[in-house]
Amino acid sequence: MSRIGRKPISLPAQVTALIASNEVVFTGPLGSLTVSLHPHASVTMETVDGANTLSVSVLSPEDEDKAIWGTMRALLAQAVLGCTIGYSKTLELNGVGFKMNLQGQKLTMALGFSHEVVYQLPADVSAKIENNLLILSSNSAQSVGAVASEIRALKKPEPYKGKGFRYIDEIVRRKAGKAAKGEK
Repeated sequence: MSRIGRKPISLPAQVTALIASNEVVFTGPLGSLTVSLHPHASVTMETVDGANTLSVSVLSPEDEDKAIWGTMRALLAQAVLGCTIGYSKTLELNGVGFKMNLQGQKLTMALGFSHEVVYQLPADVSAKIENNLLILSSNSAQSVGAVASEIRALKKPEPYKGKGFRYIDEIVRRKAGKAAKGEK
């Protein structure tokens, strides 16, 4: 049995779940999210003491269905959190002359190239700039992670001066330059 898959998912009072044959639609204060179900997985809703809970089950709790069981439960729990709290990622831009500007859903960045880099944010992701921090937020963890990864890939932190985008909790391993090579 899957230890993660058999855990029930409790729904907060402000979140509603609509279970269809191959998908579950969650609606909450931050919007709605749809999770497609694997053909071997099924979801049932139960009411215990006035609180709704979701339970995930699979056709055969043996073989590779165990992995699907835990994954489907994790995706459903992630959608519930996204509808209530939401997800955010913070990127820090380091470097002399590196700037970013936000106009609507268009992020314009000066990253040391001969041209400005323009990145169009998806509709479900919102951004906010504070000094050299870019804060991305959405109700979908997948959208926030994908956008943060794409922006970071534009200018990854280099190991000598640390210039570029990095996650706020990321540790960049710094290297010593040429001057330190000759010293022993």
